[in-house]
Amino acid sequence: MMGLLWVKLCKVMEYKLSNQPIKLVVMVSGSGSNLQALIDAIEDKSLSAEIIHVISNRKNAYGLERAKKHGIPTTIVSLKPYTDDGRGREQFDVDLANVIKSLSPDLVVLAGWMHILSETFLTTVGIDVINLHPALPNMFAGVQAIERAYEAFQQGDITHSGCMIHHVIPEVDAGDVIVQAEVPILPDDTLDAFATRMHQAEHCIIVEAVKKIQEQKETTHE
Repeated sequence: MMGLLWVKLCKVMEYKLSNQPIKLVVMVSGSGSNLQALIDAIEDKSLSAEIIHVISNRKNAYGLERAKKHGIPTTIVSLKPYTDDGRGREQFDVDLANVIKSLSPDLVVLAGWMHILSETFLTTVGIDVINLHPALPNMFAGVQAIERAYEAFQQGDITHSGCMIHHVIPEVDAGDVIVQAEVPILPDDTLDAFATRMHQAEHCIIVEAVKKIQEQKETTHE
């Protein structure tokens, strides 16, 4: 029943589909299930977009395989070589930003990208960057947000959690919110059951956020 709730949530918000697809660079570090949600929405024509490139900071990220299955070009950009040879974090951020700029996307989507992006990166890239975070504003910023929310529920500190898409700023998970959704935690939930419900909500709002930004960009240029 709860799975149906989030399926319905995906269909609640309706945006006019653009004749001009928005060009996305999607950044992943893990399984890429939210990348897949974007791919599926594009393929079923509920999202007018083109994923022009997928970037990962981990060579074994399954999101890379998802991209390759759909013919999307990929690049791996890892911090470790920069720390090993002394070039450092700032040069990594500049080079990563320049890789993205060379692709000329309209929007950068962090879909499970597990690496904090610095002010240097954001200044250099000069393109809208949005992030998916599995918590509501001002709650559980940073890593393991789902696990921390579940523990807080067990302690009686919260009654629900949620997820959001926000603009990326140097402060972690603190940018202006584009879309958010509450996700209930049920008394008999296991962590896995709660996490599954959270991911279902994530898959909805990541598509909704791209649609919303696309509509805003088109309104601005009218």
